[in-house]
Amino acid sequence: MEAEEVAAKPPKGRFCTICNQRRAALKRPKTLEQICRECFYAVFEEEIHGVIVDNQLFKPGERVAIGASGGKDSTVLAYVLSELNRRHNYGLDLFLLSVDEGITGYRDDSLETVKRNEIQYGLPLKVVSYKDLYGWTMDEIVKLIGLKNNCTFCGVFRRQALDRGATLLKVDKLVTGHNADDIAETVLLNILRGDIARLSRCTSITTGEDGPIPRCKPFKYTYEKEIVMYAYFKRLDYFSTECIYSPNAYRGFAREFIKDLERIRPRAILDIIKSGEDFRISTSTKMPEQGNCERCGYISSQFSVPSSDFLLLSMVLFA
Repeated sequence: MEAEEVAAKPPKGRFCTICNQRRAALKRPKTLEQICRECFYAVFEEEIHGVIVDNQLFKPGERVAIGASGGKDSTVLAYVLSELNRRHNYGLDLFLLSVDEGITGYRDDSLETVKRNEIQYGLPLKVVSYKDLYGWTMDEIVKLIGLKNNCTFCGVFRRQALDRGATLLKVDKLVTGHNADDIAETVLLNILRGDIARLSRCTSITTGEDGPIPRCKPFKYTYEKEIVMYAYFKRLDYFSTECIYSPNAYRGFAREFIKDLERIRPRAILDIIKSGEDFRISTSTKMPEQGNCERCGYISSQFSVPSSDFLLLSMVLFA
């Protein structure tokens, strides 16, 4: 997704509707306001600052790891959080945390971007890999099980890898670049799957508060299109190639539906998130209990894959 594709340019000669001094350079996707670049930077950053403050995401002196993939979301998050930390004196120690799943031609290239970000933003980088943690790369796992359900397995392994990396860094919080589009997609997916347990928590801005390392989403109300535009206009260094194993992922269908809705009504993304926040689950509904793995002690997940596939992979990986 390129910046030129995400928002129409305002009529030539139109002044910014915010400052009324500079020429408008873009039409903001979230509000359709015609604004200049400088005002766009300001409102984009201050909205994220407002989310951080209103939700009390951080406390002074905390060590915070930024989940860094090299993509647009995590790159913009690292840049903006670094800027806000200095500007508003959050008092945070920030780190970059990356996971190397072992996907040739994708993750190896994106990690080079993260390494450049480490230098550009002056943030220490920690990389953990599937190979070191589990003895297998994602390339080897896909070769064993094929493309069916590979995203489900990778998602679980990645979550645990981030937890392990965050533990090694001894951080208090882990922040991820999940944006408003991602959260709206997840709301729809959980409705389509009838997944009541995840539907009840997927819109939470902070999760895992009862665990060792809570996770926060400062971009909860930030549109993907605006993240792309911010990265483009700021000339940030990010990696834009999609994972080679995910073109047919179920989430992709929800993503296209969200994009169609946004074209008709930009506010649809925020409305879906609001609907997810307002869902109430009947007290008679039996909720599954999330436990910890008996072997490694980390949170276990409810797999939505055939038990034979999971059993086979578990036997191979953890034998």
